[in-house]
Amino acid sequence: MDTKCCTQDGTVDLRGRPVQASRTGKWKACAFLVGYEAFERMAFYGVASNLVNYLTTQLHEETVASVRNVNNWSGAVWITPILGAYIADTYLGRYWTFTVSSLIYAMGMILLTMAVSFKFMKPTCTNGVCNKASPLQIAFFYSALYIVAIGAGGTKPNISTFGADQFDDYNPHEKKLKVSFFNWWMFSSFLGALFATLCLVYIQENFGWGLGYGIPAVGLLVSLFIFYLGTPIYRHKARKTKSPARELFQVLIAAFNNRKLQLPNSPSELQEFDLQYYIQTGKRQVHHTPVLRCLDKAAIKDGSNNADTSNPSSSSSSCTVTQVEGVKLVFGMMLIWLVTLIPSTIWAQINTLFVKQGTTLDRNLGPNFQIPAASLGSFVTFSMLLSVPMYDRFFVPFMRKKTGNPRGITLLQRLGIGFAIQVIAIAIAYAVEVRRMHVIRTHHVAGPKEIVPMSIFWLLPQYVLLGIADVFNAIGLLEFFYDQSPEDMQSLGTTFFTSGIGVGNFLNSFLVTMVDKITVTGGGKSWIGNNLNDSHLDYYYGFLLAISALNLGVYLWASSRYIYKKETLQALNEDCIRIDGKTMDTSPLGLQV
Repeated sequence: MDTKCCTQDGTVDLRGRPVQASRTGKWKACAFLVGYEAFERMAFYGVASNLVNYLTTQLHEETVASVRNVNNWSGAVWITPILGAYIADTYLGRYWTFTVSSLIYAMGMILLTMAVSFKFMKPTCTNGVCNKASPLQIAFFYSALYIVAIGAGGTKPNISTFGADQFDDYNPHEKKLKVSFFNWWMFSSFLGALFATLCLVYIQENFGWGLGYGIPAVGLLVSLFIFYLGTPIYRHKARKTKSPARELFQVLIAAFNNRKLQLPNSPSELQEFDLQYYIQTGKRQVHHTPVLRCLDKAAIKDGSNNADTSNPSSSSSSCTVTQVEGVKLVFGMMLIWLVTLIPSTIWAQINTLFVKQGTTLDRNLGPNFQIPAASLGSFVTFSMLLSVPMYDRFFVPFMRKKTGNPRGITLLQRLGIGFAIQVIAIAIAYAVEVRRMHVIRTHHVAGPKEIVPMSIFWLLPQYVLLGIADVFNAIGLLEFFYDQSPEDMQSLGTTFFTSGIGVGNFLNSFLVTMVDKITVTGGGKSWIGNNLNDSHLDYYYGFLLAISALNLGVYLWASSRYIYKKETLQALNEDCIRIDGKTMDTSPLGLQV
């Protein structure tokens, strides 16, 4: 094969052979991937958006227990990608990890469809009195749910990064296409979520849960078939490090062993391979940054000053600056990750308390049609679908002219805007709940199944604002963690995004449980009782507003301390070599233009 036509980043086909740039990758390859993403999101949100109602109306769980179980399952779906990403980066690669995991995911959806379809899998009711679910029924249903979570663990961190791998960073045209990739990737995700919250939820409540779960299960199988059709034109990143995670521990151990040594005056005196090594191996050299200087001690030369820096086997036992900077990047991302947990907790309300709140309101549209409470989540997706093209086609070009940044604004500025919008959304949710409680008192509504004479569309602003916030948050976080991860850990890096959502769901589960226990102590009224018409959900929303505002302040501080990754890109194929020394996001501080 003529190497002049090959990709410059060293990507290969499934058999490990160099691939031609003109025949592989780019959007023509991603077209096979976005179909899976749309159907997978349809399957996930088809279950998640109405799961709290299924647990309370079909399995007859209590409100707090159902919210806790939904959050725990959602948390598992979003946190298992840590394992999936580790397997991909260390052993199987993205393609094969995705392949195995997607089949597990599909099996889970099939079992879940069976669990909600067969009568013997659900509790029976006699004369309006329903039995609780048997241990076998509960075990089968939750086993199917968590099989889906295991499958998602291998698909979620790898499919988006596999899509990003289809663009060559050394090709200016493809690099420009990649800037928009994450926006349009999430756009396809939003389409799947929209169909789930708008159509599947209605089907579940009016035509049966089996049909409502069976449609996305079939769609998932079809999308997998389409995904495999694109195999000949996919690009695959060759692993350059056998165990990327092991290098992190090597740096920490070396820094600890050298803790008593004196750092040299100039970073250039630290251990690093020369430029030729990075050209030959196709790796990327990461530039030194003046943070966490204690880790620089891992790169202190051990006295072998005459070591051949173009050959790692003949150099000293010290770590290189690039390896040390990889660890610094991980610590920096951990700092940002911590301040995304509260926003993820706010997001968890959409499929839990927002839905239960909606069931208490007037949902009638005319005499014969009633809106499912979970369908209001479609307005989150609607606002996303409208906002993504506006952001990509209007906001980014406008800000690019103002700032000179290819992205328009820095990644951390994007996140900051999203978090601020989210604080406004939860403030509106609090105000609406205060009004709902006022209407309840005015009209003497008391029973748990009594409908509050207040339209469900009062909840609309909080859904719309959370959707707009997610255009900044979700896409920004996914791109941030992919972009800032060490080169050989980009699948594992994107799990910062998914695990943040997972831990946010677990945190919400913990908060709901503790608030319920504390508020009923001494005979008090629960803030989140089975009867939301006789609870104080407004107090809980006020609590979430307070911690969200505090978290925003902490985020502003954390982002001001973050320094973006700076690396030198070198073309791998010598016949089409192009020395392209670039830095990624050159603004030194996250919230400064």
